Amino acid sequence: MSLIEIFLIAVSLAMDAFAVSVASGAILKRCCIRDAMKIALSFGLFQAIMPFIGWLAGLYLKIYIQKADHWIAFGLLAFIGIKMIVESGNLDSEKQNTNPLEFGTLMMLSMATSIDALAVGLSLGLLQVTLWLPILIIGLVTFGMSFAGVFLGDRMGHFFEKYVERIAGVVLIGIGIKILITHLS
Repeated sequence: MSLIEIFLIAVSLAMDAFAVSVASGAILKRCCIRDAMKIALSFGLFQAIMPFIGWLAGLYLKIYIQKADHWIAFGLLAFIGIKMIVESGNLDSEKQNTNPLEFGTLMMLSMATSIDALAVGLSLGLLQVTLWLPILIIGLVTFGMSFAGVFLGDRMGHFFEKYVERIAGVVLIGIGIKILITHLS
């Protein structure tokens, strides 16, 4: 897997966290660097840990599903991409009624935005991709986008939230198609 593909996956995975960061910034009103760091560190850490867990599962399952691994990777990435596109129109009103800096809320948001990363990690494990560089890139990209998202949300509110997730969904579907074409040709 090329560095460009890894970066595109990282950006796509970070879109959920970015969208939630924008919403969090809008909720917080006057946010500061400390608030943005707290949200960005939590999202970045979860986005880095979840692919590792999925990757381990993918390595274990590889011997059982070796002949169909590219179809499974395509299916997972396409499913995640379609899910992101569909959900981009549903703005969660519950986010507006909570404090994203409370520990429990932050952990739930971090987990919810990183579930897709678990599935991508599973795909990477099935494809036997070395994971250390993707984990680092996914975590750093998520951190940076989440940090910026909090301040953007503070300034711009929810305007960009649904468009960002749509673009991410299309990118993930495209990478899934590329994996499928590469393995079938």
